[in-house]
Amino acid sequence: MTEKFDAVDVIRTKRDGGALPPEQIAWVLDAYTRGAVAEEQMSALAMAIFLRGMDREEIAAWTRAMIASGERMDFSALVESGARSATADKHSTGGVGDKITLPLAPLVAVYGVAVPQLSGRGLGHTGGTLDKLESVPGWRAALSTEEMLAQLRDVGAVICAAGSGLAPADKKLYALRDVTGTVESIPLIASSIMSKKIAEGTQSLVLDVKVGSGAFMKDLASARELARTMVDLGTGAGVTTTALLTDMSTPLGLAVGNAVEVQESVDVLAGGGPADVVELTVALAAEMLAASGITDADPAEALRDGRAMDVWRAMIAAQGGDPDAPLPRARESETVVAEADGVLTELDAYRVGVASWRLGAGRARREDPVQAGAGVLLHAKPGDTVRAGQPLLTLLTDTPERFARAREALEGAAVVAPEAPASGADRAVVLETVR
Repeated sequence: MTEKFDAVDVIRTKRDGGALPPEQIAWVLDAYTRGAVAEEQMSALAMAIFLRGMDREEIAAWTRAMIASGERMDFSALVESGARSATADKHSTGGVGDKITLPLAPLVAVYGVAVPQLSGRGLGHTGGTLDKLESVPGWRAALSTEEMLAQLRDVGAVICAAGSGLAPADKKLYALRDVTGTVESIPLIASSIMSKKIAEGTQSLVLDVKVGSGAFMKDLASARELARTMVDLGTGAGVTTTALLTDMSTPLGLAVGNAVEVQESVDVLAGGGPADVVELTVALAAEMLAASGITDADPAEALRDGRAMDVWRAMIAAQGGDPDAPLPRARESETVVAEADGVLTELDAYRVGVASWRLGAGRARREDPVQAGAGVLLHAKPGDTVRAGQPLLTLLTDTPERFARAREALEGAAVVAPEAPASGADRAVVLETVR
């Protein structure tokens, strides 16, 4: 087969700061998916994009080409049949203690909206929704399209793995970016996320763009740029898209890991749970409902009165899980205590995430197993007064030889000051909205 373009010419164009025309972008991603562009050539192109960037037209063309590499899902029959009023989805750019998808999907489904939540696994310091849910005995992540549609019709919410046919170019390219130091590129992050979400076929999408030490975007300016890029991609593809910029300087909630985050999610669905998790869950639910034309609902009420819990239980059971089964617990634990009296002014999300990862809750490679019970429990949040010797963190694992390296990761994570700054209760979870 004679190829339309030469990969080296495409690489040189971007290396020298030029813009790639849409036909070259379409070709290079198709050829890479087919194996006609070699891994080392795509590595060079990804690095050139990382260093030189892309304009909005290039990013849009790159996204369209990744969508075109695979199949597109269609949930319109759910709405046309009257089974559900609309379809809405949410995506988080990843964080520490970010279990929001678990209470959010059933909460939004309470109001008649179908929530097809295609989720992923954790890698490095950020947790994965599927890893968390697989700590529920019997629960399965892999569903056929027919099973997804039936569950959306009957229950209203599904959280499962994306099929291999959805944006395969992205799956192949992401694995390459992960090992070539090109993950933290706004054009590549935006197109990776949005190609899958647009191909998924949802009518509306709310993006949770994390900002802070535990996120890919460390500062507001970068987060705004990523959010604006993704919102424009979604809107341009006919998907009603909104982004919330949310704080990830400290972990969300009081649990980081897998089973411990499921338990905290159940607490939220039962009308309790940490205030920051509840706040973000309700804020994202309100955005998803508004995008679906529902503006008079109070999502917090559905958490308090048990309706969201009813959908959760039905969703877990529909995927083979037992919502009443005890969750796995780690066999070993160690406590980290405050070294002095004062106020906890900082609890670094990244360091806590790395500690949880080293305890066995995360993976360094996609094929690595995870421990369901491993993780970190937080006993204080920034703004809280603490005393010397008071527990700050509990480390959980099945393999106690992991404690030493987890403690190393936590060095400097907790900062206790002798004088109180502004109360932790004043810390905003939602920082900005991009429409």
